[in-house]
Amino acid sequence: MQNTARLAASVLTAALALSACAATGQQTPLRDGSDVALGQRAMVDGPIVQPIKVLEDSRCPMNARCIWAGRVRVQMVWIRGNGAKQPFEVTLGEPTQLADGQFTLESVRPEKMTNVALKPEDYRFSFRFAGGL
Repeated sequence: MQNTARLAASVLTAALALSACAATGQQTPLRDGSDVALGQRAMVDGPIVQPIKVLEDSRCPMNARCIWAGRVRVQMVWIRGNGAKQPFEVTLGEPTQLADGQFTLESVRPEKMTNVALKPEDYRFSFRFAGGL
């Protein structure tokens, strides 16, 4: 009987803890920046960031010939230690100054194709941060 009461108390405590997380809208950041979807938070070698919106995806489709390779620009948010959110923008392959270092959007998946329209939920990004100190 005591085991049942302890189990019930444990389940209730866990349920309350989980509901508190859901109520605040906080999400645990991914451990790295290697496969991040729009809206997901990720810890990228220190900073916690969140890609918000694809502003431009003018990459040349894999199954086409292009004069220009194109580019990808993404609207981001840096979630600072005090909870403040600082917006910034990144362009594929171009380092961006962030805090005491350089933040880089290293890759965007999937590859673009002429016969497939990418939806926002299809995108996955890989990021790197090289700190200053």
